[in-house]
Amino acid sequence: MIKINGVDMPTPTELTWSKSDIDSSKSGRAADGKMHRDRIGSKVKLNIKWSFLSDTDMSKILKAVLPTFFSCTYPDAETGASETKTFYVGDRSTPAYAAQGGKCGWSGVEMNFIEQ
Repeated sequence: MIKINGVDMPTPTELTWSKSDIDSSKSGRAADGKMHRDRIGSKVKLNIKWSFLSDTDMSKILKAVLPTFFSCTYPDAETGASETKTFYVGDRSTPAYAAQGGKCGWSGVEMNFIEQ
């Protein structure tokens, strides 16, 4: 389902697709209140959550998004097909839990990918 730089990632628990318009600085409301837009593009954002990962899979995902930009293949809601685009990663968070023997474990990881 998700590939980063051509490498299969574990199947996410949740994937939320969204698309945002990018407007130029010329966009805005006129004195009469009417909105004027100069849309210069649109970009995909993926909010992805993985739950119940092994240490190996957690490390695999976090290391895959270390580069400033990376290629990601994902299911696209708009095209209805698998797409590959260049993304960068936003904030990454992973809740910890206490396991037996006081060793810390991770219950999953959540992050967003924003199209370049």
